[in-house]
Amino acid sequence: MLPCLNKQIFGFECPGCGIQRSFWLLLEGKFGEAFLMYPAIFPLILLFVFLIADRFIRIRYANNISIGLMILSVLTILTNYIFKLI
Repeated sequence: MLPCLNKQIFGFECPGCGIQRSFWLLLEGKFGEAFLMYPAIFPLILLFVFLIADRFIRIRYANNISIGLMILSVLTILTNYIFKLI
């Protein structure tokens, strides 16, 4: 896995710390452990799958859905980051 430069230089984790390990756990089929490692992995995957599907299939209200998924992803990342700092 690639090391986190933010953690190495400044001594604390960045908002993306854990996403590589979480994705790897997903590939191994360990969904619960992946969520515990990085809770935003599921909203991010849902967002990317939706954006790819939107390229090939005409989806009604796609703009609103993608904005909602983006907001959900950002809120999940920020909430996770705040809990890591506490």
